[in-house]
Parts: sequence; structure tokens; C-alpha cells
Amino acid sequence: MDTTTLKVLVEQAETSKIGQVDFDNLSFGNVFTDHMLVCDYRNGVWEMPKVVPYQPISLEPSAKIFHYGQSIFEGMKAYKDTDGATWLFRPLENQKRLNISAHRMAIPELPEEYFMEGLKTLLRIDEQWIPTAEGSSLYIRPFMLASGTGFHASPANEFKFIIACAPSGSYFSGKVKVLIEEKYSRSANGGVGFAKAGGNYAGQFYPTKLANEKGYQQVIWTDDNNHEYIEEAGAMNIFIRINDTLITGPTSDRILDGITRKSILDIAKDEGIPVEVRKITVNEVVEASKSGTLKEMFGAGTAAVVSPIASFGYRDVDYDLPELSNSYAARLKKRITDIQYNKAEDKFGWRHRV
Repeated sequence: MDTTTLKVLVEQAETSKIGQVDFDNLSFGNVFTDHMLVCDYRNGVWEMPKVVPYQPISLEPSAKIFHYGQSIFEGMKAYKDTDGATWLFRPLENQKRLNISAHRMAIPELPEEYFMEGLKTLLRIDEQWIPTAEGSSLYIRPFMLASGTGFHASPANEFKFIIACAPSGSYFSGKVKVLIEEKYSRSANGGVGFAKAGGNYAGQFYPTKLANEKGYQQVIWTDDNNHEYIEEAGAMNIFIRINDTLITGPTSDRILDGITRKSILDIAKDEGIPVEVRKITVNEVVEASKSGTLKEMFGAGTAAVVSPIASFGYRDVDYDLPELSNSYAARLKKRITDIQYNKAEDKFGWRHRV
């Protein structure tokens, strides 16, 4: 289908809430724009997407989302540059990953033009909601859920695709203290860890709560078998710097193919930073910390881009990371955000104008 011929239906909100919003004090993901995109799957086809006023959705108690958790989501952002132009960062990667998740969760895949044209239409209508303060952005949440009904354990026959947006201020997570998990697992071989399925994140909440009670902000997830290998940091991919080499685990059934992760790998290689994509054991990290060769650990994801780790706990011992004035974390984050906000050359072709 020619994307230029796709007509996204629009129902304009009668009044705007934007005047009630304090854009100088935005928390993350708590204020929502005037409109949202909705697209329904019925009778074996995705219907035409439409932009409607932001509103509650109505579902029957027998909707399968409530019983079998058939849902997936994505996370992305829109950015304003100093000239007022709106940009997306690698949006087709989000669209592709949404469909990878959909396929794994027995949800019908969404046509690329429905995603892209629907998103661009929504952003043009709610353009004034994209913050312009330094470091701020419009967080975008595309998601799919099973709206079809029935108590039988089988895939739904009806689904909803929705995009909702939330203006958010600069995301400063600070340096975090993390706990290496040895009992609970985020995912398993043959499972859905590589998909952005809602249940993956719900399952993380309890172990994270236990870590919080011990004084840690996040959990470092290890493999489900022997808890031997480092895999993810909370809801983010993880990078580890030993001496001058940047290491991250390979994607698998258990590890999400993060878009920020892929971007960091490409930028690191472009800047001549030695990179290894391989399994890394907990013992290797502990020994590197003891020997002084462990220089950095950081999470990578859409919300914070890069989240430095100040220390990690393992078997009742805390290991501190050194304070660096020329960290890879800061260097890589700046390179990515300069591309996102149209402040620097985009030699990779990642920036997409709306």
C-alpha cells in the first residue's frame, strides 16, 4: 500500500487540556495529550486507524486481556529541535519489534503504514504537546491488547491497537544501586523474554520490591538456569566496561533486542571503542571489580537512554564502581541525544522527520 494514500480518520477534541499542564514540572508518564490513535482488529482484518480524543476504553469483563494477558507494547519518543521541527528516532525499529512481539503472542501483525501514518497523524494533531525544554520529549506508548471475549484459553479474535502519548521532562535517573538476582528469573529459554509482553514486566515487580526493601533500586537479571550470566538491568539492557572494552550479552529468547542497545553498539564501533557482544558471567564482573578493571556498568533504554550504575550487590557484598570524568556512559548518551534532537550529524540515517 502507498502510505501517501492511507487516510487516517480524525475526531478532534472539543477542548484542549494543554492549558492546565505545567510543562516546567513534568513527571514521567503521568500527563496525557488531547488525542490517541485507535485501530481495531475484527473479522480477520485491521480496520482503518483513527485519531480520537483521549478517553477511557470500554471492554467486557470476558475480554481475554483480563484472563490470559495477551498484550504487548512499545516505548518511543518524539523530539523538538530548536527550529520547532519534530523528529522520531528509528521508528521503524519500533514498528518491526511490535510485530515480532505480536507474532510471538499470537496477535495479528499490524501493517507498517498503519503504524507510521497513524503515529505521524497523531503527532501532527498534538504537536503543541511536545515539550521544548532541554532534555524533554513526548513519550509515545504504542500497545496492543486482546479485546475479544471468552473464558476459553485460546487467542482472542479481536484486538485493539492504541497509541497514547505523555509529555515528559528530562529523565534523570541518577546513578543506581542494583542487586544481582539469584532466585527469580525474568524469562526462560523458549519463553517470551525477547517480546515486549506486558506480563514480562509484571513478573519483575515482586523481585524488584524485595530488592528495594534491601536498599537497592533495581535488579540485575541473570539466566534462568544457574544464575551464572548477567542478562538485563531492571527493564533495560545492560552494558559492562572492563578496562576499555564495552561488553553486552547477545540477544536471545530471554533478552530484549533493545533499540537503544543497538544504537550504542553502532556508535561505540564508530568511535573506535572496543566492543564485545558475548555472555558475561557474574564471577567475571565480581573479579573485575576486585582487581580494579571494572570501570563502568550502565543500563540502556528509551526512557533514560543511559542509566549509570553506582554499585552492585552480590551475596551480601556491595561492589562500588569508580567515578569517571570521561565515562563511556556520558559520551554515548550525548552522541545519541544529539542525534535525537537534531543537534548533530546523523550518519546512520536514524532520525525521522514527522
